[in-house]
Amino acid sequence: MPSEKILAQKKLVVKELAGKLKDSCAGVLVDYKGINVADDTQLRRELRDAKVHYKVIKNKLLLRAIEEAGITGLNENALTGTTALALSLEDPAAGARILCKYANDNKFFQIKAGFVEGQAIDKKMVVELARLPSKEILITRVLVGLNAPICGFVTVLNGAIKNLAVVLAAIAEKQSA
Repeated sequence: MPSEKILAQKKLVVKELAGKLKDSCAGVLVDYKGINVADDTQLRRELRDAKVHYKVIKNKLLLRAIEEAGITGLNENALTGTTALALSLEDPAAGARILCKYANDNKFFQIKAGFVEGQAIDKKMVVELARLPSKEILITRVLVGLNAPICGFVTVLNGAIKNLAVVLAAIAEKQSA
Protein backbone atom coordinates (compact mmCIF):
# COMPACT_ATOMS: atom_id res chain seq x y z
CA MET A 1 0.00 0.00 0.00
CA PRO A 2 1.52 3.35 -0.99
CA SER A 3 2.16 5.91 1.69
CA GLU A 4 -0.04 8.98 2.06
CA LYS A 5 2.77 11.18 0.73
CA ILE A 6 3.15 9.16 -2.46
CA LEU A 7 -0.62 8.96 -2.88
CA ALA A 8 -0.89 12.75 -2.53
CA GLN A 9 1.86 13.21 -5.15
CA LYS A 10 0.06 10.90 -7.56
CA LYS A 11 -3.22 12.75 -7.04
CA LEU A 12 -1.44 16.01 -7.79
CA VAL A 13 0.05 14.53 -10.98
CA VAL A 14 -3.40 13.32 -12.07
CA LYS A 15 -4.96 16.72 -11.36
CA GLU A 16 -2.25 18.58 -13.33
CA LEU A 17 -2.49 16.13 -16.22
CA ALA A 18 -6.30 16.39 -16.28
CA GLY A 19 -5.96 20.18 -16.50
CA LYS A 20 -3.56 19.86 -19.44
CA LEU A 21 -5.91 17.40 -21.15
CA LYS A 22 -8.80 19.85 -20.78
CA ASP A 23 -6.72 22.77 -22.12
CA SER A 24 -5.43 20.91 -25.17
CA CYS A 25 -7.33 20.71 -28.44
CA ALA A 26 -5.92 17.29 -29.36
CA GLY A 27 -3.73 14.52 -28.05
CA VAL A 28 -2.04 11.39 -29.34
CA LEU A 29 -1.08 8.27 -27.38
CA VAL A 30 1.93 6.32 -28.63
CA ASP A 31 3.84 3.17 -27.74
CA TYR A 32 7.42 4.41 -27.64
CA LYS A 33 9.02 1.02 -27.00
CA GLY A 34 12.39 0.60 -28.70
CA ILE A 35 13.23 4.26 -29.27
CA ASN A 36 16.85 5.22 -28.57
CA VAL A 37 18.00 8.38 -26.81
CA ALA A 38 19.17 10.20 -29.95
CA ASP A 39 15.90 9.56 -31.79
CA ASP A 40 13.86 10.48 -28.72
CA THR A 41 15.77 13.75 -28.35
CA GLN A 42 15.18 14.62 -32.02
CA LEU A 43 11.49 13.70 -31.78
CA ARG A 44 11.03 15.81 -28.64
CA ARG A 45 12.75 18.76 -30.36
CA GLU A 46 10.39 18.54 -33.35
CA LEU A 47 7.36 18.33 -31.06
CA ARG A 48 8.58 21.25 -28.93
CA ASP A 49 9.09 23.38 -32.07
CA ALA A 50 5.49 22.61 -33.07
CA LYS A 51 4.27 23.64 -29.58
CA VAL A 52 3.29 20.08 -28.68
CA HIS A 53 3.85 18.82 -25.13
CA TYR A 54 5.23 15.27 -25.03
CA LYS A 55 5.49 13.20 -21.87
CA VAL A 56 5.91 9.58 -20.86
CA ILE A 57 3.19 8.77 -18.34
CA LYS A 58 2.08 5.74 -16.36
CA ASN A 59 -1.06 4.14 -17.74
CA LYS A 60 -3.03 4.16 -14.48
CA LEU A 61 -2.30 7.84 -13.87
CA LEU A 62 -3.25 8.67 -17.45
CA LEU A 63 -6.48 6.66 -17.18
CA ARG A 64 -7.49 8.54 -14.05
CA ALA A 65 -6.60 11.89 -15.64
CA ILE A 66 -8.63 11.03 -18.76
CA GLU A 67 -11.64 10.17 -16.60
CA GLU A 68 -11.23 13.40 -14.61
CA ALA A 69 -10.89 15.44 -17.81
CA GLY A 70 -14.12 13.96 -19.17
CA ILE A 71 -12.63 12.47 -22.34
CA THR A 72 -15.04 9.79 -23.47
CA GLY A 73 -14.71 6.75 -25.69
CA LEU A 74 -11.01 6.04 -25.20
CA ASN A 75 -10.40 2.32 -25.38
CA GLU A 76 -8.61 0.97 -22.31
CA ASN A 77 -6.59 -1.28 -24.64
CA ALA A 78 -4.78 1.89 -25.74
CA LEU A 79 -3.47 2.19 -22.20
CA THR A 80 -1.31 -0.92 -22.14
CA GLY A 81 2.44 -1.25 -22.50
CA THR A 82 4.68 1.79 -22.69
CA THR A 83 2.71 4.99 -23.21
CA ALA A 84 3.70 8.52 -24.10
CA LEU A 85 1.25 11.38 -24.56
CA ALA A 86 1.58 14.29 -26.99
CA LEU A 87 -0.75 17.25 -26.35
CA SER A 88 -1.39 19.98 -28.92
CA LEU A 89 -2.54 23.30 -27.55
CA GLU A 90 -2.99 25.18 -30.86
CA ASP A 91 -2.90 23.03 -34.00
CA PRO A 92 -4.84 19.76 -33.53
CA ALA A 93 -2.93 18.02 -36.32
CA ALA A 94 0.61 19.06 -35.32
CA GLY A 95 1.34 16.24 -32.88
CA ALA A 96 -0.37 13.63 -35.02
CA ARG A 97 1.57 14.77 -38.10
CA ILE A 98 4.99 14.53 -36.41
CA LEU A 99 4.29 11.26 -34.57
CA CYS A 100 2.75 9.52 -37.60
CA LYS A 101 5.74 10.53 -39.73
CA TYR A 102 8.08 9.14 -37.10
CA ALA A 103 6.00 5.94 -36.76
CA ASN A 104 6.16 5.40 -40.53
CA ASP A 105 9.96 5.62 -40.42
CA ASN A 106 10.33 3.43 -37.30
CA LYS A 107 8.26 0.25 -37.10
CA PHE A 108 8.81 -0.20 -33.35
CA PHE A 109 7.14 3.14 -32.61
CA GLN A 110 3.34 2.71 -32.74
CA ILE A 111 0.39 5.10 -32.64
CA LYS A 112 -2.20 3.80 -30.16
CA ALA A 113 -5.09 6.28 -30.16
CA GLY A 114 -5.87 9.93 -29.59
CA PHE A 115 -8.53 12.50 -28.89
CA VAL A 116 -9.79 15.72 -30.42
CA GLU A 117 -11.87 18.22 -28.45
CA GLY A 118 -12.59 15.70 -25.70
CA GLN A 119 -13.69 12.86 -28.01
CA ALA A 120 -11.53 9.77 -28.43
CA ILE A 121 -10.33 8.71 -31.87
CA ASP A 122 -8.73 5.46 -32.95
CA LYS A 123 -5.40 4.92 -34.69
CA LYS A 124 -6.94 5.22 -38.16
CA MET A 125 -8.45 8.62 -37.31
CA VAL A 126 -5.12 9.82 -35.89
CA VAL A 127 -3.50 8.96 -39.23
CA GLU A 128 -6.26 10.86 -41.06
CA LEU A 129 -5.76 13.83 -38.73
CA ALA A 130 -2.05 13.76 -39.57
CA ARG A 131 -2.85 14.03 -43.28
CA LEU A 132 -4.66 17.34 -42.80
CA PRO A 133 -2.70 20.36 -43.99
CA SER A 134 -1.45 22.86 -41.44
CA LYS A 135 -3.64 25.69 -40.20
CA GLU A 136 -1.73 28.26 -42.28
CA ILE A 137 -2.24 26.28 -45.49
CA LEU A 138 -5.97 25.87 -44.79
CA ILE A 139 -6.33 29.62 -44.16
CA THR A 140 -4.44 30.33 -47.40
CA ARG A 141 -6.76 28.03 -49.34
CA VAL A 142 -9.83 29.74 -47.91
CA LEU A 143 -8.48 33.18 -48.75
CA VAL A 144 -7.61 32.11 -52.30
CA GLY A 145 -11.12 30.72 -52.65
CA LEU A 146 -12.62 33.98 -51.43
CA ASN A 147 -10.33 36.03 -53.66
CA ALA A 148 -11.05 34.08 -56.88
CA PRO A 149 -14.58 35.47 -57.51
CA ILE A 150 -13.35 39.00 -56.89
CA CYS A 151 -10.49 38.53 -59.39
CA GLY A 152 -12.94 37.11 -61.93
CA PHE A 153 -15.26 40.07 -61.42
CA VAL A 154 -12.40 42.53 -61.93
CA THR A 155 -11.34 40.70 -65.11
CA VAL A 156 -14.89 40.89 -66.49
CA LEU A 157 -15.12 44.61 -65.68
CA ASN A 158 -11.74 45.26 -67.31
CA GLY A 159 -12.87 43.40 -70.42
CA ALA A 160 -16.09 45.44 -70.61
CA ILE A 161 -14.20 48.72 -70.15
CA LYS A 162 -11.65 47.68 -72.78
CA ASN A 163 -14.41 46.78 -75.25
CA LEU A 164 -16.16 50.11 -74.54
CA ALA A 165 -12.90 51.98 -75.20
CA VAL A 166 -12.37 50.10 -78.48
CA VAL A 167 -15.95 50.86 -79.61
CA LEU A 168 -15.64 54.56 -78.67
CA ALA A 169 -12.31 54.78 -80.49
CA ALA A 170 -13.88 53.19 -83.58
CA ILE A 171 -16.85 55.63 -83.47
CA ALA A 172 -14.52 58.60 -83.04
CA GLU A 173 -12.36 57.41 -85.95
CA LYS A 174 -15.40 56.88 -88.15
CA GLN A 175 -16.82 60.36 -87.41
CA SER A 176 -13.48 62.06 -88.03
CA ALA A 177 -13.16 60.37 -91.41
